[in-house]
Amino acid sequence: MADSIFKRYLEKKNNLIKNRGILQATYVPDVLLHRDYQIEEIVDIVAPSLNKDKPSNIIIIGQTGTGKTAVVNYVGHELERADAENKNCRYIYVNCEVIDTPYSILYNISNQIIMDPNKKIPFTGWSLEKIFNELANYIDDENKIFIVVLDEIDMSFKKNGDDIFYYLTTINEMLKNSRVSIIGITNNSTFAEKFLSPRIRSRLGEEKIVFPPYTPEQLIDILKNRAEQAFYPNVLDNSVIPYCAAISAQGSGDARKALDLLRISADIAERNGDSIVTSAHVDYARQKIELDAVVEVIKTLTDQSKIVLMSIIKTPSSNDTGSVTTGEVYTTYVELSKNLGYNPLSQRMVANLISEMDMLGIITARVKSFGRGGRTKEIDVNKVSNDVFSILSSDDIFRGMNLNQKLKKQTTLM
Repeated sequence: MADSIFKRYLEKKNNLIKNRGILQATYVPDVLLHRDYQIEEIVDIVAPSLNKDKPSNIIIIGQTGTGKTAVVNYVGHELERADAENKNCRYIYVNCEVIDTPYSILYNISNQIIMDPNKKIPFTGWSLEKIFNELANYIDDENKIFIVVLDEIDMSFKKNGDDIFYYLTTINEMLKNSRVSIIGITNNSTFAEKFLSPRIRSRLGEEKIVFPPYTPEQLIDILKNRAEQAFYPNVLDNSVIPYCAAISAQGSGDARKALDLLRISADIAERNGDSIVTSAHVDYARQKIELDAVVEVIKTLTDQSKIVLMSIIKTPSSNDTGSVTTGEVYTTYVELSKNLGYNPLSQRMVANLISEMDMLGIITARVKSFGRGGRTKEIDVNKVSNDVFSILSSDDIFRGMNLNQKLKKQTTLM
């Protein structure tokens, strides 16, 4: 029998990670460091549900990786422990980044409540009004307080508006025995004010809790706490945890990023057969994470944006700085679009796409003024990652095209 293709992995001698799950962002530890104040605030608000009294609605605000979801799920777990028989309250969690339509959200909430498999809501086929009325009936029959958590609530709003908030903030008007409280989690500090209608905001009547970014010192504590449980003894160089914390703190104090950096660094060391994780592994992991982020951003671009980005790469610089102008890029773009069978956009629309990619951080563009001659944008080609070309080259729209071939020279526009 042939050896398994995983033989090398199974026989490797340097296993550094003892429990990989502890390094995952979804893991909820027994102790959440540096979030005592936020935990206490949420507990004070939701505690009345244990006596069947409706708590206030809550909007939880904070940047990615500041512990919002972990803290809310931790409090939810403790709430369930305090009411072990579910006589007084229920905790319901919905991730609106994954479950993002009003129907799917109501369906998910309903089927966490309805235990009888013969009475569960169908995945499709009902109107929103029917599923909402059915949900309200089941909730009222339970005679409890329901704490419904909507994580990443802005994701649902961007696709569907505030319909789901209308349903969930009006449901209490239909109930006699039970009550529903909403905990919304968002990265957007002005979400309620900017996006929800005055009518919804009035019904929501929320309390706000802000999660600040972690400091470097706090990130070190969090990483040390996870590392003690996740790694075998003496496999981390002393510089690794402070280095991971420092890199993450430079951005937004993102504990999720710090954990990813530590985990991927250890993965790289294991694959190399190294016995210790060092700062060199962290540097390599950082590059890998940043590249993965670029890949994801480029995947989300429209075909036209991808063609513009490839045009930037393919446009030869006419000066010593290595930069190209919007007009020069547009000349390349028109030819490339026609070669690919696309109708070229106007120069103004291409300039807008270039501005969008500048905001996304894929390219670096600056405005250059020619006085009465007008203005243009100069794009620094040297700062466009070499990896961008490789990522684009594998995209379906460029497949089969010889991208190393020079395009024909055309008259340059400004």
